[in-house]
Amino acid sequence: MPPKEDSNNKGSLDQKFRLIADSIRAYPAQLKKAWGDISLMYLPDDYKNVDNVILCGMGGSALGARMIDSLIQDRLRIPFEIYTEYNIPNYVNAKSLAIISSYSGTTEETLNCFYQAINKGAKIFGLTTGNKLGEILIENKIPGYLFDPLNNPSNQPRMALGYSSGSILALLAKLGFINVLQEELDDALETMYELLGEIHEDVNEKNPAKNLALKISGYSPVLVSSEHLLGTSHAIKNQFNENAKTFAYLFDLPELNHHLMEGLQHPKKLKDYLKFIFIQSDLYSAKVKVRYKITQEVVEKNGYETLIYTPNSDKKLSQIYELLIFGSYVNYFLTKLYKIDPIEIPWVDYFKDKLNSHSQ
Repeated sequence: MPPKEDSNNKGSLDQKFRLIADSIRAYPAQLKKAWGDISLMYLPDDYKNVDNVILCGMGGSALGARMIDSLIQDRLRIPFEIYTEYNIPNYVNAKSLAIISSYSGTTEETLNCFYQAINKGAKIFGLTTGNKLGEILIENKIPGYLFDPLNNPSNQPRMALGYSSGSILALLAKLGFINVLQEELDDALETMYELLGEIHEDVNEKNPAKNLALKISGYSPVLVSSEHLLGTSHAIKNQFNENAKTFAYLFDLPELNHHLMEGLQHPKKLKDYLKFIFIQSDLYSAKVKVRYKITQEVVEKNGYETLIYTPNSDKKLSQIYELLIFGSYVNYFLTKLYKIDPIEIPWVDYFKDKLNSHSQ
């Protein structure tokens, strides 16, 4: 049995499902708000004169960065790396920019990295809703984006992905590390609004997100993704874990072609518990697209059921947000099928309580 939930966090399941759905439908507003706020923000000139950028963040606070990292690999002018641990790399110095991302502002690992980055003389940019990280940024006049998550009614970091991805995208563009056209952002927003009208929670007939949730109910989804969609696929996997309380996997193609195909035979019972979801795209490189067809054939020959999802947009930025909305709604419908709380994370809270008791 999972730990008991805090009585202060009680609420009907219907209310909590509504909060999650409201957050999904607010993704475009989150993205637009973050992009607009950071585009108008003052930043010191020396923030543009760095040799590398790192982002420190854990769990949901790093998901937006993962989405953008996958998107901008062919645009980046300097190295950009994501660190999800207690320590920053040795190479960080005064010519580095460290983005410190903690939705709550209290994440232990991220705060540890924050202090290390300060000690190394790195340029700092904070991304948070407040609390300890926010207080330090304000007291020391360190640049950052302290946002009020009005467009995230669920108040969960994993549902604030318009804020987090939009912040990183806008910051890197503002500093001149990537080029992002306003037309790209406008197209992405239009794509999001159109999709929300087609698959939102009140659409029951011919809803592809709901249909996919029905197909994977009772199974562990194995996501196969590539290139610009890999980071968003990671975000969807995270939502399977925390919202739908479901064990999910993510594999990167072509990397999986070098090991996973030989690991499909045992244990035999896996075929009864796994379903593969191939996240395809017409914008993948030609060689990767060929691999998808052959990989799916290999998986099916080993006795596994496969499913396919392909975004419709013809632009990469639009596709990552199309996948985000679709995958978030798949999670929403799956969670409703399981009749479980999509907001509370009792085992994570239990773990944090135990961890805190060891540090006292």
